[in-house]
Amino acid sequence: MKRILRYHVKDKEVEREYNYIPFRYILAMLITVLEVGTIIGIVIALSYYVSWFYILCFVTEGACVIKIIASDDNPDYKVPWLLFVIILPIVGFMLYFIFYSRKLKRKYVKRLNALKDNAYHKDDSALFEKMHGENPLAASQAKMLCSIAEAHLFTDTKQTYFPLGEDMYPRLLDDLGRAEKFIYMEYFIIEEGKFWNSVLDILKIKASEGVDVKVVYDDIGCMMTLPGDYWKTLKAYGIEATPFSRLKGHADSEFNNRSHRKITVIDGKVGYTGGINLADEYINEYEKHGHWKDTGIRIEGEAVWELTKLFLIDFGINVRKMPEIRAELFPAQSEIKEEGYMIPFGDGPRPLYVRRVGKSVIQSILNSATRYMYMTTPYLVIDNDLCLSIENAAIRGVDVRIIVPHIPDKKLIFGMTRSFYKRLMDAGVHIYEYEPGFIHAKSYIADDEYAMIGTINLDYRSLVHHFENGIWMYKCESIGSIKSDIEATFEKSIKVTPDDLKTSLIQRFIRAVVRIFAPML
Repeated sequence: MKRILRYHVKDKEVEREYNYIPFRYILAMLITVLEVGTIIGIVIALSYYVSWFYILCFVTEGACVIKIIASDDNPDYKVPWLLFVIILPIVGFMLYFIFYSRKLKRKYVKRLNALKDNAYHKDDSALFEKMHGENPLAASQAKMLCSIAEAHLFTDTKQTYFPLGEDMYPRLLDDLGRAEKFIYMEYFIIEEGKFWNSVLDILKIKASEGVDVKVVYDDIGCMMTLPGDYWKTLKAYGIEATPFSRLKGHADSEFNNRSHRKITVIDGKVGYTGGINLADEYINEYEKHGHWKDTGIRIEGEAVWELTKLFLIDFGINVRKMPEIRAELFPAQSEIKEEGYMIPFGDGPRPLYVRRVGKSVIQSILNSATRYMYMTTPYLVIDNDLCLSIENAAIRGVDVRIIVPHIPDKKLIFGMTRSFYKRLMDAGVHIYEYEPGFIHAKSYIADDEYAMIGTINLDYRSLVHHFENGIWMYKCESIGSIKSDIEATFEKSIKVTPDDLKTSLIQRFIRAVVRIFAPML
């Protein structure tokens, strides 16, 4: 099913076909609704006609409330579920049991552990000791991250920072064209157009030459941009492809936990990540929400190993046959000599990740900052814990600045973003809106020493629900480029003032209600 979209490229009007939601997705959604409705309907009917079953439901509801309150989850995440369970008898606790947490089949847990264990092994002790001698605080940050993300510490990594998608685009094509052994790509959104078609042309050639080409794309992220069976199209070109968490109409969290990761790995030597998806708005081929400001980073060295591992894990838990782990996927590159330390890492929902990795990294950078902390994010919908960390940094004198879009892509989320302005500004945080359009970059930098760039937004989707990835850096060369770019972005942004915070009573009420359920959105 197609629809026609008209937009402007420079001074010309262009027509383009887009996919409506394919039938497979509609069917999966309908099956899920039917499953949930049937389960809840049966329980309600039994409680109505069988007296002892009603008592059992009442006891279960009470036990559910106790379980939520006693859990280790963030209080902000507990509140909406408590409201559901208390306000909606039976229905509330049934929805809680069905959708609250991600459930992994035993075979996937076994495969996941095997992929982690067989990927690569690295002893970080000497590097940590060296780093501790230079800066104990930075070393403790690195050790914490490596522990909770099951990642490793690297040095001697070349970096190239791209302040815009169109800057990364030609370099990516050039690197893909040089691939000799394998190309692995994982993206939340892939859309047919100039960007993806240029990449695909190279992937076809490489696959025909015997290069191992694998692609992962998110099934919901590409719901409106690719045919439902696009993996079959890629297979015909010799490319192994799979949608991430393919929708099958199961009554569980498959709709919620998506792969928001952006990873390209070439021969295990070159890696790309950042906020840039493989679609034309990310290289400003056309205007979707004004000028699209995004960032990316290219790394070269053994730090690429971690990106390779993350890709293989995501690919491996979404295909029938587990990918072969070969030593050549993790080549040594001792000839590269660069200053600074780096940790590429992954993040995601429980039970795959016990702790909130991205949130912990951001908080640790905030806590270590003494002069400034700059952040760019398309969304600002955060829990009280992270909000306090940002406020505390500003209160103790750190120059905390956050850049968000001026032209939104989702008006409801944009309203929620603005609802945080007053609280943060009262603590001394400076808020900027990127005036030319939409800023999709996820960049965090402090004191010219620490930085993180990747896919992690300041919202519940990124910090709680999605599979994400990023790169933590300490005293790396690219940190100067990141700072210069953010400072240039300030010049193109509007600084929010107290006068801009005035809203109507209705707007405040709507934002207050929506914020209650923000952790579930």
